[in-house]
Amino acid sequence: MTHHDMQACIDACLACYRTCLSTAMHHCLEAGGRHTEPSHFRLMAACSEMCRASAHIMLTGSEAHRHSCAACAEICDACAADCERVGDMDECVAACRECARLCREMGAAR
Repeated sequence: MTHHDMQACIDACLACYRTCLSTAMHHCLEAGGRHTEPSHFRLMAACSEMCRASAHIMLTGSEAHRHSCAACAEICDACAADCERVGDMDECVAACRECARLCREMGAAR
């Protein structure tokens, strides 16, 4: 993977972190109902934190980023699917899918 590839993944992780956290704290809390189901809300919190942590690990230059990125891709996929299930969360779904795609590539890179 090139420096450009890693930077794109870092940017996607940070964008997903911001989007998930902001959506959970504003859109979901204000919408209520299915948006505040404990499992959904916890998944959004886990996704935002995993994205932040993966970006941080990549920024350190540690080879451990492969592990964090692989886990991040799984969590982002789950979050995208759940946000799609809840509905009216297109921005979060898109951010999670893009982050998952780039993290999957970063996690698989040798």
